[in-house]
Amino acid sequence: MSLTSANLNAATDATTDARARHDRAFLGHPAGLGWLSFCELWERFSYYGMQALLVLYLSNYLFMPENIGQVAGMDALRRGIENVTGPRSTQQLASAVFGLYVGLVYLLPIFGGLVADRWLGRTRTVVIGALLMAIGHFLMAFEAALLPALGCLLLGVGCFKGNIAAQVGDLYAPGDKRRASAFQIFMLAVQVAVIAAPIVCGTLGEKVGWHWGFGSAGVGMLIGLCVYLAGRRWLPPESTRSAARGGAKAAAVKQPLGRRAVLQVVLLVAILPLLMLSIVGNQQYNNGFPLWSQQHMDMVVAGFEVPVTWLQAVDALTSTGAMLASLAFWRWWATRRREPDEITKMALACFVAACAPALLMIPALAIEGGGARISILWSFAYSLVNNIGFANIMPVGLALYSRAAPRGLQGVMIGIYYLHLFFGNSFVGWLAGLLETMPGSQFWGLHAVLVAAAGVGLLAVKLVFGRLLAPE
Repeated sequence: MSLTSANLNAATDATTDARARHDRAFLGHPAGLGWLSFCELWERFSYYGMQALLVLYLSNYLFMPENIGQVAGMDALRRGIENVTGPRSTQQLASAVFGLYVGLVYLLPIFGGLVADRWLGRTRTVVIGALLMAIGHFLMAFEAALLPALGCLLLGVGCFKGNIAAQVGDLYAPGDKRRASAFQIFMLAVQVAVIAAPIVCGTLGEKVGWHWGFGSAGVGMLIGLCVYLAGRRWLPPESTRSAARGGAKAAAVKQPLGRRAVLQVVLLVAILPLLMLSIVGNQQYNNGFPLWSQQHMDMVVAGFEVPVTWLQAVDALTSTGAMLASLAFWRWWATRRREPDEITKMALACFVAACAPALLMIPALAIEGGGARISILWSFAYSLVNNIGFANIMPVGLALYSRAAPRGLQGVMIGIYYLHLFFGNSFVGWLAGLLETMPGSQFWGLHAVLVAAAGVGLLAVKLVFGRLLAPE
């Protein structure tokens, strides 16, 4: 590394450290966290509004034999899926497409991180992503345009997701202990969106018209873009590489990675399969669970038939409570004992989260024994236990990858972190197809075993490689 590059990096660290230490305007955190969280809230409103409707829209309407022919390019996509999986029923095809879409949502941020780190900078990449997502939501109003709409949404979230998370990390100096709680606050904003999106978008989609639900998601995305632009002055400064223009790009000096940094990157990539398994119980709540609930759960409460999409709002409520409880617990713990590292937190959380699908084995066995429809309260039980665990998986993982990422690769490493959600959701889409061939008790028991296995694997990583991922 040249002396000039070292001096620039030292100055950047000093500036970041001074700004973070003195800026406590938002709940003891930098003001930029508030703006980024509020923007993420609206972006996630649009995403979860879409997610709440998509698998139901496809399985109950668009992929029905009388409608599927309207979708441009659908024959080629169906052939591609069935060449891998074999023939798919309407429900299985809907789950496969939904799983592929949600998986790609978490694959493309790695490319968005590259675009931001090497060419456009995070701010402009995030703005482009927001515009593409808004276009995609509005294209969902046209049945023939399903695949172009999903394409715009995927490209948009690829530009947006990893880079806005990386900007949260950039608000803090490397040794700032507030980083993990910052990502939990950031994820808490997501939970607010997950509460509102199924109620607003889901109700409009199920009760008024599918396209009304998708349109409201697009409006939410435009609000998020306006929030982001309004808060630009509080965002972290762009790096030298991102800010370079024209001939000045040559002045950006590459930093060679040290041996420790290379090993950290290798290890962070190597644990992705464990992270993939850790989220299958959580992600199935949005894919197989609503389809299973339609068939086996009594959705009538006090004479009112509860829309299936509202179950995701229930999940968001319990998730918000679990996130707040987790924040309070770790703050209390830190005043009395040493707080465990990220890997340990995530491993313990996996064991808790594994209990959620294990719980569903009880009503599933009752159904298989000839019982009537199960109570909607089982949805609360599943959601509560799952979210107590998940509150310490997703945001803590973000904090780990943000902290351990080498300088200049933060956006890419956040994108790499999201790869586990790509593989996980693609896997979940395939698992959901087993609902038609496997008893419910075995189906949910399988998910419990997979999540618990992730916890065992993470503990093994901690024991063998814990020093490598510890802060320097």
